[in-house]
Amino acid sequence: MDKLIPFIYMMGVLVLVLPAFLNSNSRLKQFLTNISIWAIIVLIILTIIYFLNN
Repeated sequence: MDKLIPFIYMMGVLVLVLPAFLNSNSRLKQFLTNISIWAIIVLIILTIIYFLNN
């Protein structure tokens, strides 16, 4: 149950943010640039969380 609630919140945020994100990134090059930036940010956050929990 501890992992279910954050998952539901993340899916809710994704549903709220995704339409505006896709609408603002209508060109493929801009979309790929923004996706890569977000992927880097998420990887950095996950790395920090991993090292703080160990």
